[in-house]
Amino acid sequence: MFEKLEAAEQRYQELERRLAEPDIFTDQDRYRRISREHADLEKVVSVYREYRKASEDLKGSRELLRDADPDIKAMARDEVDALEQRLEELETRLKMLLVPKDPNDAKNVILEIRAGTGGEEAALFAADLFRMYNRFAEQKGWPVEILNHHPSGVGGIKEIIAAVSGNGAYSTFKYESGTHRVQRVPTTEAQGRIHTSAVTVAVLPEAEEVDVQIDPGDIKVDVYRSTGPGGQSVNTTDSAVRITHLPTGIVVTCQDEKSQLKNKNKAMKVLRARLLDAMIQEQEDQRSEERRSQVGSGDRSERIRTYNFPQGRVTDHRIGLTLYKLDQILQGDLQEVVEALQTHAQAQALQDAAIR
Repeated sequence: MFEKLEAAEQRYQELERRLAEPDIFTDQDRYRRISREHADLEKVVSVYREYRKASEDLKGSRELLRDADPDIKAMARDEVDALEQRLEELETRLKMLLVPKDPNDAKNVILEIRAGTGGEEAALFAADLFRMYNRFAEQKGWPVEILNHHPSGVGGIKEIIAAVSGNGAYSTFKYESGTHRVQRVPTTEAQGRIHTSAVTVAVLPEAEEVDVQIDPGDIKVDVYRSTGPGGQSVNTTDSAVRITHLPTGIVVTCQDEKSQLKNKNKAMKVLRARLLDAMIQEQEDQRSEERRSQVGSGDRSERIRTYNFPQGRVTDHRIGLTLYKLDQILQGDLQEVVEALQTHAQAQALQDAAIR
């Protein structure tokens, strides 16, 4: 571990020298690349330097244990105990920082929410989930842009695709992928019976053009008239866009904008994200069916989280977390859930690294 830390510090110092060069701003791409790597290394180097200082302090305190003065020995013993505990904490942090990171963690995300089993009640809960994520993103200061939207007839959402932009958005949202189950009494239920419905959520890292290059000859673009809400131009102009990626068969549609060009640009953004996700799946052994395992069929029996309205309870089944604050969570207070999932993933990554 300490060889890796020494190498990281040397690399960090080299990057600092590069950032101090007079011509660093002449190549903006190079400057951004170096700055990003420098920022990534800064935290681990800072903790490593703190660890080294604590080690030196501990060495000095242990020497004082041999002092003849009993008061000095007692003071040294307290310092040794405190420093040993501090070093243990810092070593744990260093191990965590050295765990390989997901290269997509800093990216923006494409968030896809679809109503599953449960008809209109599922569509209404899909709208609830989108509001929850939208409010959570607002608290983070991250803009949300709707890319495609298919409302239901009673104010719900059959499907919505949105982009969330912010540094670290993917690392925050990625654990939301899966089937979300809701248990509540629908407003249309006269006898007060609890119904169970399901909504699927997929979180994809947004792909830049440099991540995924699409050959224009590999796509088929169809235009057609928009349907549903959208203003006076609906059903009068061919503004809606359907893009088919011929090699993979992936189809993306967008009709939210009145401009055909804007709809095409949004559809291409979603297509790039889906292609990047497919590339990641191919590269990793255990991700060949990740999209299916994350999203599932939308059936009630498949779920990562349950929202129980009669009990005011939210349960994340992956980590056994139960919180009796359903109202606050649906208002966007997701931080406690996100941090618990991130902590669990980090612990699992540490365990996997130790096994290897």
